[in-house]
Amino acid sequence: MSRTRFLLLLAAVAVLTSTLGPSARASTGALTRASTGGSSTGAPGPLSTGGATDQSSADAPDAVRFSFDGAGLLADITGHGHDLSPVARHGGAFATARHGNGQALVFPPPCHDEPCPRIALRASTATDLDPGTRPIRWGATVKLAADQTTKGENVVQKGFSASGSQYKLQVDGLAGDPSCAMVDDRRPGIHLAKSGVSVADGQWHTLECRRRGAQLTVLVDGAERGATRVPADLSVRNRIPLSVGGKGSFTDNDQFQGALDDVWVSIGQ
Repeated sequence: MSRTRFLLLLAAVAVLTSTLGPSARASTGALTRASTGGSSTGAPGPLSTGGATDQSSADAPDAVRFSFDGAGLLADITGHGHDLSPVARHGGAFATARHGNGQALVFPPPCHDEPCPRIALRASTATDLDPGTRPIRWGATVKLAADQTTKGENVVQKGFSASGSQYKLQVDGLAGDPSCAMVDDRRPGIHLAKSGVSVADGQWHTLECRRRGAQLTVLVDGAERGATRVPADLSVRNRIPLSVGGKGSFTDNDQFQGALDDVWVSIGQ
């Protein structure tokens, strides 16, 4: 090739390159990103999770959790030391039953002739289980048959509604509707978020209460089933122990009558 023809060829290449523009010149970079697992279009994008965005990473860690598995049956598995101890009367006791790969607790069945067996599981009084005005979530997994419902069965609670303050998860009435209750430590009155669906069908159900700001919500199997407004500054602080399965061992203790597993409380965020 002559020197003149070579120079003409170089000039043609330069003109063609300037005509294509920056987007075309960047195509080789885009193909490189695609070959190493990036977007095939060259634009970086969010990783696919195969469904709705999981918000669980934004939740606060558990303040207390009971799985009722292993040798430490009533141990707080968070390591925070809120282990449970039974308080019982009239032969009240719990049994265990298989649930998934672990086990659950089974509480006494309904009793209509006093004196009835009563039992609750209590942790020591602890201020780190008081949310104050902070967001709080609490819940459990329950199994309750239609013939195991009563006027009210307490799943987990801290505090009493009649004096002081409270947060509580319960199963209400013969219909077996879950509900979440909160009482402010300065103003009397129960704020109740009640589910419109029953869990008294002999199947396992996950129940959760959520309080954030001015809203209290009850969830059944991950779906919102009821909500109510609460004062934005509602505060729960008391010296009452966290209690599972009932208020105590006294008469009218709102005894839970079914099977119970995975009880937890999460405070903050």
